[in-house]
Amino acid sequence: MASFCSSFTTTLALLAIVLGSSNASLYTNFYSSSCPKLFDTVKCTVESAISKETRMGASLLRLFFHDCFVNGCDGSILLDDTSSFTGEKNAGPNKNSARGFEVVDKIKSAVEKVCPGVVSCTDILAIAARDSVAILGGPSWDVKLGRRDARTASQSAANIGIPRPTSNLSQLISRFNALGLSTKDLVALSGGHTIGQARCTTFRDHIYNDSNIDSSFAHIRQSRCPRTSGSGDNNLAPLDLATPTFFDNHYFKNLIQKKGLIHSDQQLFNGGSTDSIVRTYSTNPKSFFADFSEAMIKMGDISPLTGSKGEIRKNCRRVN
Repeated sequence: MASFCSSFTTTLALLAIVLGSSNASLYTNFYSSSCPKLFDTVKCTVESAISKETRMGASLLRLFFHDCFVNGCDGSILLDDTSSFTGEKNAGPNKNSARGFEVVDKIKSAVEKVCPGVVSCTDILAIAARDSVAILGGPSWDVKLGRRDARTASQSAANIGIPRPTSNLSQLISRFNALGLSTKDLVALSGGHTIGQARCTTFRDHIYNDSNIDSSFAHIRQSRCPRTSGSGDNNLAPLDLATPTFFDNHYFKNLIQKKGLIHSDQQLFNGGSTDSIVRTYSTNPKSFFADFSEAMIKMGDISPLTGSKGEIRKNCRRVN
């Protein structure tokens, strides 16, 4: 994979300085003076990780999702358990699933070398998510920055806050709306499942028990995901059968063909209110890219810690 770190991030830095931010707390140019090499440093480390394992891009994107959906975008998902709190890494939606923590560690270490004690782990994760999408062929956007890191984490909050793969459409809409995200945001952000893989345990019920699934597709997935719980639970399957390592709009084409891997994905195209949005994205990748970018910015605005709240962690895995 060819490297384009320098030119890409220089452009982003210039855009950040020009555009600024309409949010009172977060700004795209937050680190323009205190850490001018931030974008370049993060981008090159992410690019290196993805060149070694393409799936890592999806993993970093997912970490940002799962962080923001639990008490806001505060880096709490990165914290290891301590004697004073049980963190989010072993919550149901994350156990044996959330990954990429070592890459975040590498990014943090690289950033600390160029501007020690300045950039939060939360902001690093936000930039890494954006870069992952862009590297894999998706859109880019100006990441608003200025978040600080949480000093605690909550396994119980993660168990409640992160949407389940068994969720129906009304449950998905309610959860996203509760966080200030619209139904369109829900569909656009779900398009992040155009990259990455899922474990058998997350789609077993769908491929064996649901009727809104293409029978041949279900049969293919059943070959690597036994019906019996506890057997092959961690076997992986691509979320997008067509182009699993490229960020595009095939996810939505799959849904129309009833080839959504997870129950909650197929709920987006199942005779409900979101069918029309799925149809639009399936034929208009530019519309999907634009709405995905906008939704990612909105998600990044969920309950950030700013000012004197929280801290700037030296190590993303533990509080200072």
